[in-house]
Amino acid sequence: MITRLDQILEVLKASEKKRLVAAYANDSHTIGAVNDAILHGIIEATLVGDKDVIAKTCKEHNFDINKFTIVHEPNELKAAQKAVELINNGEGDMIMKGLVSTDKYMKAILNKECGLMPPKAVLSHITVMENPNYHKLLVVSDVAVIPQPDLNQKIALTNYVVRVARALGIDKPKVALIAASEQVLPKMQACVDAAIISKMADRGQIKNAYVDGPLALDVAIDKESAEIKKMDSIVAGDADCMVFPNIEAGNVFYKTNTKLANAELGAMVVGAKCPAILSSRGDSVRTKLYSIALAALVASK
Repeated sequence: MITRLDQILEVLKASEKKRLVAAYANDSHTIGAVNDAILHGIIEATLVGDKDVIAKTCKEHNFDINKFTIVHEPNELKAAQKAVELINNGEGDMIMKGLVSTDKYMKAILNKECGLMPPKAVLSHITVMENPNYHKLLVVSDVAVIPQPDLNQKIALTNYVVRVARALGIDKPKVALIAASEQVLPKMQACVDAAIISKMADRGQIKNAYVDGPLALDVAIDKESAEIKKMDSIVAGDADCMVFPNIEAGNVFYKTNTKLANAELGAMVVGAKCPAILSSRGDSVRTKLYSIALAALVASK
């Protein structure tokens, strides 16, 4: 079982390399992150973008351009579309956003005719977080994509976090469905949805996981709080995964961990035909590396 993010790198070194396709990879941030992953021996990579700009960037930053396959497409939107086409043609296992704007990147992925979305799929964001104050990794969703998930979307999020946790080597992950209270309060939709999903898991409709909710955050991750509140739950106090009721709760948790608790993370968008990396310029080199590694790990499962 993987208990630290850097262990993903070691696991990947022992498996067949996956190919990353970077969309409009004209910037040093994208090329640097991909180059770092290549140097760690975990991926091969195709850079889609302006070959002259890519060559210039590689020269300026001492990146060995021979480590990449270059596909020339100087137009931003067409580069994103070309990256998606390469994935659909079986020439890549995961896609990464380069200098292309997020809306154009997502437009290429979401294109109904030639994008990467299976029918009726739910696109969501998964973060794997390593907090120095918690005893293992936490797989959380959704902090960045779905503002107010409905019941069906929360079911999809639950299945997504289970899949990622199992890729990390947790055979039967413990999933906490987060709300403001561990009581089933009929007037609080987060509690009602959590109770329904928890019962679905009891009936085998969500497989390969222990699922419990509603659970308040303290009860989900702190054994003492769970004991004081007399929670009879295998998940309480020992959650591997957390599904948040809305983007506000998830995003505040994400930023509190990274800014005040020195948590490290890897993140990706799931629900498409392949993992999609949506790195920000503000992400650290390590975060980008872990995000690429996480996507490669999930793509191999």
